[in-house]
Amino acid sequence: MRIGILGLGRIGAFHAETLSGLDAVESLVVTDPFADAAKAAAERFGAEVVDSPEALLAAGVDGIVVAAATDAHPALILAGVEAGIPVFCEKPVAKTMSEGVEVLKAVQGKDVPIQIGYNRRFDTGFVNARAAVQGGELGKLHTVRSTTLDPAPPPAAYIAASGGIFRDCSVHDFDIIRWVTGREVTEVYAVGGNRGADFIKEAGDADTTGAILTLDDGTIAVVSNSRHNARGYDVRMEIHGFADSIAVGLEDKLPLRSVEPGVTFPAGTPHDFFMDRFTEAYRAELTAFTEVVAGTRPSPCTIEDALEAGWIADACTLSLHEHRPVTIEEVRQA
Repeated sequence: MRIGILGLGRIGAFHAETLSGLDAVESLVVTDPFADAAKAAAERFGAEVVDSPEALLAAGVDGIVVAAATDAHPALILAGVEAGIPVFCEKPVAKTMSEGVEVLKAVQGKDVPIQIGYNRRFDTGFVNARAAVQGGELGKLHTVRSTTLDPAPPPAAYIAASGGIFRDCSVHDFDIIRWVTGREVTEVYAVGGNRGADFIKEAGDADTTGAILTLDDGTIAVVSNSRHNARGYDVRMEIHGFADSIAVGLEDKLPLRSVEPGVTFPAGTPHDFFMDRFTEAYRAELTAFTEVVAGTRPSPCTIEDALEAGWIADACTLSLHEHRPVTIEEVRQA
């Protein structure tokens, strides 16, 4: 099949490399406002370069991958749907939840699949965790712990436009908690602090946060996030039930060191970047998209899924600012 890529920044170029290695993909068509980025992709992957999204949609592509800036996501999703072309779009659907809801309304009733990029759904550990929960191996759940710790903050300009740590970083934890447990979040309480880069505080954001999520069956989920984790990129989940407990990310590249005598685990080189930690997950995610394009599977992460994670992020943001518990219904109705 022939796949178009809109946006060739860090993640777009990474997707181009991944797609070029998939058996189902015969050719790539790319476009980016920065001509040098498009030219580099053409040289590396033998891609065809066009000068606009309109030209790309008219280039006979079977599916499109939207990796452009967040502000461009709504228009590009809608353009793909109007052209009848399956869409893969990196999260978020839109910069604000109100815009995301408008996108959802605009595509409802259209018979064009849309997949939103939440790569943890394709990581083997998280896939196995979900299967264990669904299979009843853990019994009834009582506690979930989900962690995302970045080795260092992104640039100040990125932070200023990110929408905040809950919308930019924690949202991955929120999505994977919903996906693994099969439950919805009903209420949150969030806290945060700034003990690192001044530019994060100046942007009105926190560099380290914690959130308590209450799920609709009474399970408690604890989410921990930070922009500062000197040992590496740390993504983990613990799931505790009345019959058993399991962990995702408990492997030799875990960015922790034990101070227990005689313990050598973890013994590997710590993960230091999200692309390192989730290389295979990204490949599986885009392989799934080729199956969506081929019509052999439904979207594994819909706009509705992405918006649910977004409501949790909005609730946590409000909770942090107002120092109080916030229900999901409160932000949904705001």
